[in-house]
Amino acid sequence: MSDELVVTRHDDILLIEVNRPAQRNAMTRDVAVAIDDALTRLDGDPALRVAVLTGRGGVFCAGMDLKRHAAGERAASDGRGFGGIVEVPPRKPVIAAVEGWALGGGFEIVLACDLVVAGATARFGLPEVKRGLLAKGGGMFRLPARLPRPIALELLLTGDPITAERAAALGLLNEVVPEGQSLDSAFTLARRIAVNAPLSVEASKAIAIESADWPSGDGFALQRDIADAVSTSDDAKEGVRAFAEKRAPVWTGR
Repeated sequence: MSDELVVTRHDDILLIEVNRPAQRNAMTRDVAVAIDDALTRLDGDPALRVAVLTGRGGVFCAGMDLKRHAAGERAASDGRGFGGIVEVPPRKPVIAAVEGWALGGGFEIVLACDLVVAGATARFGLPEVKRGLLAKGGGMFRLPARLPRPIALELLLTGDPITAERAAALGLLNEVVPEGQSLDSAFTLARRIAVNAPLSVEASKAIAIESADWPSGDGFALQRDIADAVSTSDDAKEGVRAFAEKRAPVWTGR
């Protein structure tokens, strides 16, 4: 799998690159399993803080490999679902760096990531209805959760793609950069996250995501189980000391 998914470590950032440019980085089961393994490595290594997920060759991912799908292959891992991420994203942040097409399952992978940087010529869409399929990788519920219902339904029911500019205007992207610069910009964003206390970052992500399902009025009580462990951690004490001593904190993840 080293040629179809390239995983490299850059200090505390894990770079995950789908490398099937001749197939527009269409997803296969083998690649999905390898992404699952990479994200498990991300969560399991205390020295890794953030992952950047991208596709080589100027395309993010054109969805599942339809030829493999027609032959009965499911482009998913057993643990995390389609693309090795959509059903069970990691605890730590993942940034999507998007160039070119992010279609179908490729767009659903983007929606499963936490932050998104896109090149100006990137395109996003869920064309499943054009092929008699459904966006079962999270697109049918993640998109309406993030967009006004009429806009989400426009994308789901027409299957037509949208530009990076429109996706950004709708709040789906963190940044649009010149074509070819999404990976560099994603690394800049990753470094801004990686300098922070790892327990605080993980807890902030967990509360931001889980609170969407919390009953109204229960937020403070329900966040306490996650937040208290951070507030009493060694890193919380180190952060206060470092501020008082006017130095950079040294995080231990404890």
